[in-house]
Amino acid sequence: MPITQLNIRAVRNISDLTLSPSSSINIIHGANGSGKSSVLEAIHLLGLCRSFRTNKLNHLIQTGSQRCTVFAQLDAMGSGVSQPLGVERNLESDCRIRYAGNNIDITTLAELLPIQVINSETFMILEGSPAIRRQFLDWGAFHSNPEFIRLWRGFRRVLKQRNSLLKYGKIEQRIRAVWDREFITYAEQLNTLRELYIEALKPEFDLILADLLEGVSIDLSFSPGWDKKRGLDQVLDDNFERDLRQGYTSAGPQRADLRLKVEGHTASERLSRGQKKVVVSALKLAQGVLFYKLNSRACIYLIDDLPSELDQNHSRLFCNYLEKTASQCFITCVDRDALTGYWSDKAELRFFNLQEGCV
Repeated sequence: MPITQLNIRAVRNISDLTLSPSSSINIIHGANGSGKSSVLEAIHLLGLCRSFRTNKLNHLIQTGSQRCTVFAQLDAMGSGVSQPLGVERNLESDCRIRYAGNNIDITTLAELLPIQVINSETFMILEGSPAIRRQFLDWGAFHSNPEFIRLWRGFRRVLKQRNSLLKYGKIEQRIRAVWDREFITYAEQLNTLRELYIEALKPEFDLILADLLEGVSIDLSFSPGWDKKRGLDQVLDDNFERDLRQGYTSAGPQRADLRLKVEGHTASERLSRGQKKVVVSALKLAQGVLFYKLNSRACIYLIDDLPSELDQNHSRLFCNYLEKTASQCFITCVDRDALTGYWSDKAELRFFNLQEGCV
């Protein structure tokens, strides 16, 4: 599923840049501010119509431009035939997506170009809020089951309506029963898909972590967002008066969390900063491995400044795994030599030296 050609226009300090990347490992090196991370940002825009660095389009779009565009030739399904894919965003927040001559929506785009990002913010999976871990979890559930997006959207719609009624402050019993019933239906189905994904992810994660972090065992578990011993209907009923006072639903899939523990203790409290980065790297690699097994194609990794995030030994082990996944990787670093010796003789490496937004 590699990108065979990439063109970036008006993304930050990149005016017009064309790359012909390797189907395997692409190392983008150069001084700070040269546009290395902007290349990754552009690929992320191509796959998800948004940046992983900012929500403000005036920061993403080059100063003086009204819009930015990213074009690629993409063999999305591994058929050996590349098709054109293009994404355009303008300062008015409009988004235009074209693939193989047709307009497509964001869900279809995400299916075509599954992207994994590893940067400094990724390591907040352990230390950050449950929302960050839900995002990690839902990426996997979305790509493992086509029903997930329908259930997720349905649940978000019902949750929004239920919260609106709670904020209003008065809910007739009949209306409440209707929305609670729909809420529970979506919640339980959504929870099932999340649980199934975690069950499939665990063995992949355990195998990779054993190689990357010898002697450390992580217990990976899933909390659905409510006490399953009581059942969601009972939980909603017990919490109703409090939810009414607060104006929002306090239990359900919107509160789900991924839990990682070491010898019964929360991993974020037990592990060193370096160990945490290795654990998160193992989680991301495990997602890529599982994605390949489920879809018979690889995802694309965008890895920002790898040498600054992992020490030399773990960087080498990490790169070995990346190479084994057969994923297309775009990795940034300041010094080209920092990553040169981490690959096998068979690795298809390509280097791009960026200077002020140009190769």
